[in-house]
Amino acid sequence: MAKGKKSTVFFCQSCGYESPKWMGQCPGCREWNTFVEEQITTASMKKNANGGVIRQEPARLSEIITKEDDRISTGIEELDRVLGGGIVSGSLILVGGDPGIGKSTLLLQVCRLLSENGRKVLYISGEESLKQIKMRADRIGSFSDSFLLLCETNLDMIEETIRKYQPGVVIIDSIQTMFQESISSAPGSVSQVRESTAVLLGLAKGLGVSVFIVGHVTKEGTVAGPRVLEHMVDTVLYFEGDRYASYRILRGVKNRFGSTNEIGAFEMREEGLAEVKNPSEYMLKGRPKGASGCVVACALEGTRPLMIEVQALVCHSSFGIPRRQTTGTDINRVNLLMAVLEKRMGLQLAGCDAYLNIAGGMKIQEPAVDLGIVLAITSSFKNCPVDEKMMVFGEVGLSGEVRAVSMSEKRLQEAKKLGFTVCILPKANADSLKEVEGIRIIGVANVQEAIDRMS
Repeated sequence: MAKGKKSTVFFCQSCGYESPKWMGQCPGCREWNTFVEEQITTASMKKNANGGVIRQEPARLSEIITKEDDRISTGIEELDRVLGGGIVSGSLILVGGDPGIGKSTLLLQVCRLLSENGRKVLYISGEESLKQIKMRADRIGSFSDSFLLLCETNLDMIEETIRKYQPGVVIIDSIQTMFQESISSAPGSVSQVRESTAVLLGLAKGLGVSVFIVGHVTKEGTVAGPRVLEHMVDTVLYFEGDRYASYRILRGVKNRFGSTNEIGAFEMREEGLAEVKNPSEYMLKGRPKGASGCVVACALEGTRPLMIEVQALVCHSSFGIPRRQTTGTDINRVNLLMAVLEKRMGLQLAGCDAYLNIAGGMKIQEPAVDLGIVLAITSSFKNCPVDEKMMVFGEVGLSGEVRAVSMSEKRLQEAKKLGFTVCILPKANADSLKEVEGIRIIGVANVQEAIDRMS
């Protein structure tokens, strides 16, 4: 390949915004003094031995053959669920998460299970030595000889190794440590991350190799580097949870081969990450009995119904401005629902502090949790406990009406599995549902009806 032309551009280190000149404030993320100067090379087109340009010919859709065995099972059901059924051959998967959350541990477990099934796996680390990886591997279990390790950061050497050994799955840990000699900027810079990902994308599609790349995250929780990185890959997975707690949530935020917003639940143990087959039961462990302000609601994460405990504490404020604090949900949504209770129900909440918590460390944005938040706040304000065997779900509008939500039958089946006997849900859903044995269904049209039935 002939050498390309070099040019100078400025990149924002925070969000990856590109500009031909330096600016004090980034127009993309509004951060100050984040622009750095980098040289980029515009590569020329690839040519064959005769000097002609290599071109890809268009193909008819009817000529393209897909096979059922294009997906590879990882051996971990929770991970397969998030991926949409397994690893697709030739896919590029980005795994992000906080330091110490368990990204490398999970991928090492995947390597172990794949190599046990006879698949050749290549694990490339730019952060740890072979001995460090060996120590973690010994804690996880025994590995077969089809598992290969390489400590390298030069992408040209990595590409040569992949082409030589032809593995089925490649792990890159992490993309911020990789570099190309043709690019003058330092590893981890916007140019290096973008060009390194482009090379790995070409290898994945050209050789049919499935590539996992680990990405560091910023303080905002997004993958460090240019935003285009998430657009280039086929799947984006985020590991969530407190690094000091035992639970972990693997969330799919982008998936070209399956549904998005699927979650997988894991528990960190000494021997690695263990699957949590029933996260609803796990989230409800240790639930208080007979306490006011505690309501069980049902949220939907992808296609999985998830039972969560909504906890509220409402008390009179000692200050001029009452305090509002939420954990696990949007504070603006909680303020809106409290305004509905004041206006439509006459509850005097203006002089009260309000604290709301989604137990278990989950972050829930689905509107179906609205009714659970409303009943939890009302229960705490009136000091009136809610029935322990009651589960609720429904979206609350500004007029105090309870609106219908999707997949109500799945939510009821999950409640039945965990032993709930009463369910308050939108009247529109209740009218179209068949009776579920063992659960008394209460359809409500507005918040007033729900509050009247909550005890």
